[in-house]
Amino acid sequence: MNPYDRRPTDSLPISRRTVIMTSGLAAAAIAGLSSCTNYSTAPASAPSTATPSGSSAAAGPLTVKEADIPVGSGKIFPDAQAVITQPKRESSRRSAPSVRIMGCLVDSITTTINCPCHGSKYSIADGSVVNPPAPKPLPPKTIKVEGTDLVVN
Repeated sequence: MNPYDRRPTDSLPISRRTVIMTSGLAAAAIAGLSSCTNYSTAPASAPSTATPSGSSAAAGPLTVKEADIPVGSGKIFPDAQAVITQPKRESSRRSAPSVRIMGCLVDSITTTINCPCHGSKYSIADGSVVNPPAPKPLPPKTIKVEGTDLVVN
C-alpha cells in the first residue's frame, strides 16, 4: 500500500462516526437534563385537577382538611402550585410547588411524586430526587396545622 493512499483518520483508535454519534447523544442528554430544572410557575390558563373547598389559590393561602390528604401519599393542587403529602399518619407534612417541566406538571402521587415528562420521581417525605433526571429536590413551603386544617402559605 502506498503511504500516500492512507487517510490521516485511519490510524485513530475510534472512528469519526463514533465521535459524531457520541457527541449527538451527549447533547441530547444534556438538553433533557437541563429541561428538568425549570421550576417556574404555571400560567393562569393551566388546567386544574383539584381545588379544595374553602381555599383560594390565587388570593391567600391554600387551606385543606387534614383528613383529605391520604396517608402514605398526597394530593396535587395545581392552581396553588402545591403538593401536600403525608408520608405517615400525623407525621411532619410537606408541601412543594408543583414541578413544571416543558409544559408538564407533576401528575400523580403514589409512594413518590411523579413527573410525566421525563420520569423524574420525588420523595413524598422530603421532596428529594428519588429517580433522576431531575437534579434538584422540590423546594418546600410552610404548612401550619390549624385544628383539622392544613394551611399552606
